[in-house]
Amino acid sequence: MIRMEGIQKSFGSNHVLRGLDLNIAKGTSMVIIGGSGTGKSIALKCVLGLVVQDSGRIFVDGKDAADTTDRDAFLARFGMLFQGAALFDSLPVWQNVAIRLLRGSLQRPREEAREVAIEKLRRVGLKPDVADRFPAELSGGMQKRVGLARAIAAEPEIIFFDEPTTGLDPIMSGVINELIREIVVEMGATAMTITHDMTSVRAIADNIAMLHEGIIQWTGPVAEMDQSGNPYLEQFINGRAEGPIESVR
Repeated sequence: MIRMEGIQKSFGSNHVLRGLDLNIAKGTSMVIIGGSGTGKSIALKCVLGLVVQDSGRIFVDGKDAADTTDRDAFLARFGMLFQGAALFDSLPVWQNVAIRLLRGSLQRPREEAREVAIEKLRRVGLKPDVADRFPAELSGGMQKRVGLARAIAAEPEIIFFDEPTTGLDPIMSGVINELIREIVVEMGATAMTITHDMTSVRAIADNIAMLHEGIIQWTGPVAEMDQSGNPYLEQFINGRAEGPIESVR
């Protein structure tokens, strides 16, 4: 579903991606791991076209993403759960969830959009009375669920999860991980997650990719992660200070 070939991206003298190659099969869940500042978010933004790579090619469902002429139709294929939930404070919850159904190419009648929003809220474990509340009235975990409901509201083919458990306690992190896994499987969606939370990795990944110094150092099934023999991956998943990944002291 997503193929990245030789992706390079620099910001001045900062070479973030240095020839990234990655394949994500249709209907599978890929988790990209790596330290802060290794280019995980930039890779995601390149797929969406929010950042344009300096070189290399990206294919979505076999078609070169750079040849896309209808951006609305292209982006309609994607859902996104942002790191900080990224809800609109001035809108009630249901409008946050249904934002893509209230405008643009996916627009539906207002009442229909509200019904979809309430159904998606139910799917992530929130009661209908949450629909008319505002984000500031919700806990961090509830806000994250609202963000997840928004990500799936338009039934996307591809869903991106940006650090889905950041800022959550271990119990709520577990709830969010279970929801993500269930929803991706139910929808048959292709998922791409970026995280450094190894609990999330083990809960939601089919395959993982270790990104360091702008390239994929190892990729493979999550079941093979602990016996990879790759020094970068082994250092990262075991949280060791010593190894090829230099720590900032």
